[in-house]
Formats: sequence, structure tokens, C-alpha cells
Amino acid sequence: MGFNKVVANAAEAVKDIQDEMTLLVGGFGLCGIPENCIAELVKNNIKDLICISNNAGVDDFGLGLLLQQKQIKKMIASYVGENDEFERQMLSGELEVELIPQGTLATRCMAAGYGMPAIYTPAGVGTEVAEGKEIRNFKGKDYLLEYAFDADFALVKAWKGDTMGNLIFRHTARNFNPLMAMAGKITIAEVEELVEPGMLDPNEIHTPGIYVNRIFQGINYQKRIEKRTVMNP
Repeated sequence: MGFNKVVANAAEAVKDIQDEMTLLVGGFGLCGIPENCIAELVKNNIKDLICISNNAGVDDFGLGLLLQQKQIKKMIASYVGENDEFERQMLSGELEVELIPQGTLATRCMAAGYGMPAIYTPAGVGTEVAEGKEIRNFKGKDYLLEYAFDADFALVKAWKGDTMGNLIFRHTARNFNPLMAMAGKITIAEVEELVEPGMLDPNEIHTPGIYVNRIFQGINYQKRIEKRTVMNP
């Protein structure tokens, strides 16, 4: 492949994602979602996925599209959010759900990217989050052992990228994307604008290309707003 990591489109990028794989999916709410990759997974009818993401979008957008088609077997997330179908499947037992503290989710991604097998965190001690987990005391305070994520693919969405895979995220779309880009065995990045090497300011790059395996310029981004709030006149 060399330094050029460009693939033609989402179809080529996700062509080897198969049933029962574990995916890290960037985004927070509806911000910074790899829309093109998700749409292709829906089209390919990939099933029994384990998806690790902060949340699952809404009913008709983001991971909610995969939930609609019953393509996700398990969600590992921080919260249910505005997704009614996510809530329904969780309460009915149709979907296995592991809710974990948001900081723990982020740090388990980071640990995977750093090559660390596990971390210790005080988050969740004394709650149901701690059930079945090793607890260790450091200087009089209890900490949970949490394992780094082991994901087959990471799907992220950036504002700009170059053909070597260097990425720049825009504003809050940065969210979980850089951490997840580090953590996947194979990281696929879709970008709004794809440029040649040297056209990005090195000081502005959030994710170095070393973490990215495939990159393509996406199309038809909706960039929805989950809840629009405006000031009173």
C-alpha cells in the first residue's frame, strides 16, 4: 500500500467487515459520525455486530440505522440518548447492552491505542458497573480493573485528511474519533476533504497517519443536530 492509503469509497473501505466483528464507531450524539461507512454496513446487511460507541445516534441516523435492521448484537456505550429503538431493544432483551462511564470508555480506547492491556479507574466503584471486576486498592482508594478494547475495525469521520491518513477534526466532531482511530486493528477514516501530503498544517493534525489504514472522501453528509437550541429574541 505504501504511503497512499486512499480507497475509492465506503464500499471498498468496509468490504472485509464481516458478521460478528467488533467495531469502534466515532461520534458523539450526531456529531462526527462516519455516516458513509455506516450506510454501507446497512446496505451489506452485516449482522451480529458488537459496536463500541458513545451512543447509538437516533432512530433513523447513525448507528440507529443498524439497530433498525437488527444488525447489532451488542452495544457498548455510555448512554442511550434520544434513540427510542435502542431503548426498546435494550428493555425487551433483544439487544445486549453494556453501559460504561464515559471517561472509562475513552480511556479504554486510549489504552488500546497505547498498547496497554488494561487500566485502573475509580469510576464505577461501589456500583453495578463493578460487578464481576477486579478491584485493587491504591493508597487507600479502590480502583476497578478495566480492559483495553479489542476491536477489529475503527470507523471514524474527520473534516480533512491527506492521502497518508493524517486527520484534522473540526470543533466538537473531534470527540471520540481520535481515540478510536488509535485503537482499532484496522482504522477506516472518511473525510469531507481529501488533500495531498503537505497541504495540511502539521501543527493542526489531530491524528497522525500512522494510525489510519484506509481513507476516502465521503459524500452527502447530513450533519444533523440532535437537539437545536436557540436564544430567545
